[in-house]
Amino acid sequence: MPGRTVRKKRNRSRIVGAVALAAGASLALAACGSTKDTGAASAGGGDGSGKVGVILPLLTSPFWQSYNDYVPKMAKSEGVDALKTVNSNSDPSQQITDINNQLNQGVKGLVVAPLDSAAIEAGLDQAERKGVPVVAVDVAPDKGKVAMVVRANNVAYGEKACQYLGKRIPSGKVVQIMGDLASVNGRDRSEAFRACVKKNFPKLRVLEIPAKWESDTAASKLDTLLNANPDIKGIYLQAGGVYLAPTLQTLKSKGMLKKAGQPGHIAIVSNDGIPQEYDAIRRGEIDATVSQPADAYAKYGMYYIKAAMEGKTFKPGPTDHDSTIVKLPSGILEDQLPAPLVTKDNVDDPKLWGNTVK
Repeated sequence: MPGRTVRKKRNRSRIVGAVALAAGASLALAACGSTKDTGAASAGGGDGSGKVGVILPLLTSPFWQSYNDYVPKMAKSEGVDALKTVNSNSDPSQQITDINNQLNQGVKGLVVAPLDSAAIEAGLDQAERKGVPVVAVDVAPDKGKVAMVVRANNVAYGEKACQYLGKRIPSGKVVQIMGDLASVNGRDRSEAFRACVKKNFPKLRVLEIPAKWESDTAASKLDTLLNANPDIKGIYLQAGGVYLAPTLQTLKSKGMLKKAGQPGHIAIVSNDGIPQEYDAIRRGEIDATVSQPADAYAKYGMYYIKAAMEGKTFKPGPTDHDSTIVKLPSGILEDQLPAPLVTKDNVDDPKLWGNTVK
């Protein structure tokens, strides 16, 4: 028995070494950030066929509703056979169950928008054990194997919001209504906003509301905060899809919703780029938003899962669609898609995805 065990270990070592060598050769041949087929090397020899499962984090946000609408369109355009989307309903444990259910249905690829950057590792491990590639959309996992993360630069979200408010508010209190800090998105936006204000606008005082991407939580905590701090001058909403309506409603109920240009106007910058934010900008209720590309999330989520199923790999560098692939500290690759700041000056730009949906 010991002799057989040693031989098995030696054989396993040879297999692992061969796989590592093949993977290294594949990576050396892969395109430098390019999404053109000519630059990607096939590691698995797959033809990209098979069902693909698409798992959403929630559907209570207009942003995710829009993403959900884009998925079948982009799947068709990218030649992906996507199953009907599954909604994890803001429950990280349910999301792991959803992944397992999709794997049991025999999917050949998964496109997942993680709710929790750490908890998602369990689902990613399940997929890896079954040899099913995964593309993460919007949120990068802390650990686990994914073929690509499709995401905008969330640090830039916080910095853009900080710069916009800081240049318009000389001093005083500003609030950031934060996302779930279990998500890398919530952490990136919060830390970037906080650090930018400290470095560039020391006369501003940042007050914070941890709201976990929950509209009710945002409304109740903002109400309490405004009772104690009626002199708020600016607000940063880390997710317009869930925070816009409750924020405007809370301000209105307190007689604090003043249009841009009027005395007492509270400057508001949001994140998402949904039509409701654009309408609020046009009405002067908020001042700006960072357009998170729901259409491109769906498009490149489908593109990269197709590529992964075909065995294609990529390397850090500029892409052919105005983005940059970067290697995260975890070693995971992330395609950082552009996310423009939208103000009254460009809110009617027909190229913005929020102006193409109703």
